[in-house]
This record gives sequence, C-alpha cells and structure tokens, in this order.
Amino acid sequence: MKRLNVPRARHLRMMQTEAEARLWSRLRNRMLGGFKFRRQVPIGPYIADFVCVERMLVVEADGGQHADNAADKRRTRYLEERGYRVIRFWNPDVLSNTEGVLEMILIALGEAPPHPSAG
Repeated sequence: MKRLNVPRARHLRMMQTEAEARLWSRLRNRMLGGFKFRRQVPIGPYIADFVCVERMLVVEADGGQHADNAADKRRTRYLEERGYRVIRFWNPDVLSNTEGVLEMILIALGEAPPHPSAG
C-alpha cells in the first residue's frame, strides 16, 4: 500500500503550505538538534507531514479542516499503534510562533517513544 502513496506524497511535497515550508526550512538537513526529518512520508495508508524515524515522531502542521476531525483521530491511532508519537500544530501557530513550535518539537524528540502496546 505504501507504493500507492508515493506519487501523492511527491505531489504534496511540491504543493506544501506556507506553514509546512516554514517548518521544513528549519527541520531539513538535521538543522534541529541533529535529528533527521523526512517530509510527506507514506506510512501505511497515510502520509505524514514530517517524520523523525530515529525517534518515531510524526509532526503534523494542520489547517482549519483538521479541527475535531474523526479521520485525523483514526490516523493518529493508526500511527500510534505502530509506535509513532504524533504531535500537531495549527498552521497559524507555526507561522506566528515558529521558535516556540520548534522548541516543542525538540522537547518531544527528547522523550522516549511509547511502547506500541501502551495506550
């Protein structure tokens, strides 16, 4: 199923939002704490905005369409069942408080990933 998402992930990389572009400019090339991030990464049937595989951390930059979204809850549950931690930031927060968002990502990177059977 992963392969089916590759063309879509490539498209999303080209059509990134302003918030995603801002985050990527600070996450790429190990710029944040030396951690390697990838963007628009297929994971099962989903595509994660940013992933640090080393720390099993998914970072999502969300627009208003994600407010209290049942599909996002299923997606988060799917990722967590596979050992990922998911943290979400609203696009306006990424744009207006980039340093604060990066600090929260660094804190999350320092935390141990959850055990897949936890929760």
